[in-house]
Amino acid sequence: MEIIECLIIGSGPAGYTAAIYASRANLNPVLIQGLQPGGQLTTTNDVENYPGYPEGVTGPIMMEDFKKQAERFGSKIVFGTVTEVILSKTKGDVHKIIVDNKEEIYTKTVIISTGASAKYLGLESEKKFMGSGVSACAVCDGFFFKNQDVVVVGGGDSAAEEATYLAKLCKKVYLLVRKDEMRASQIMQKRVFDTNNLEVLFNHETIEVMGDKTVNSIKVKDTKNNQEKIISASGFFLAIGHTPNTQIFKNQLDMDSVGYLITKPDSSITNLPGVFASGDAQDSIYRQAITAAGSGCMAALDAERYLSELD
Repeated sequence: MEIIECLIIGSGPAGYTAAIYASRANLNPVLIQGLQPGGQLTTTNDVENYPGYPEGVTGPIMMEDFKKQAERFGSKIVFGTVTEVILSKTKGDVHKIIVDNKEEIYTKTVIISTGASAKYLGLESEKKFMGSGVSACAVCDGFFFKNQDVVVVGGGDSAAEEATYLAKLCKKVYLLVRKDEMRASQIMQKRVFDTNNLEVLFNHETIEVMGDKTVNSIKVKDTKNNQEKIISASGFFLAIGHTPNTQIFKNQLDMDSVGYLITKPDSSITNLPGVFASGDAQDSIYRQAITAAGSGCMAALDAERYLSELD
């Protein structure tokens, strides 16, 4: 059987960056793109905070640039989905990866860059305006709503953080909390209530995101008195959490209670030899393209060192 040096699972900024570095180290990496080639960034219209694009760039074009750069150095990019992994616990042994339930790949190292998926409410109108007023990342898209009114949905620390961040940029921020209290920590709640242009609406649920080509209002329901109302807003931010795409590694790799892969401090090294994690699959804090790319670089360097030790 053919055994490759390095297999990369996932094709966002982390995966493609890992491929660039692994290629340049002559590891001849194979990258499996997954269900969404390019990752979450392919759903982002404008990226203006990534260095090297002074005029900004669309997410799909940026990911295509990453892909071309990886291919330029010899990375093999394969369309497909990893459906099963059998990871070895012994240093030097190969790992077995199954793609689309049929193709078997044997590899000395695995770099996991499967990302995380933002949780959404499941509304049709939410999907309709994705990238046109609907966002799951205030840090990524908040700038586009400067001096405008926006709505944030969520009641935890993430929602509190996103809402207070947006309050520094936006004219007015409405925070919709489904229950009669927030789940956020006391210090985060204090920040929310101390922010003048941030209004918390308890017992409120979203019924519909409204607009023409872009969002212009949100229809909500006050569940306490069963009344509906419309909030004028040009932005609708989801802050109800993310789900790391790591289910396939359960019972083999160490992960936290949510499913984020656990790596050794200051590295991409997991609990199994020759297996490395990068990007949003192991980062529950920053979740930015730039940090994902950086961790993809780390994973490739860690994989190279691991292989050198085997030699």
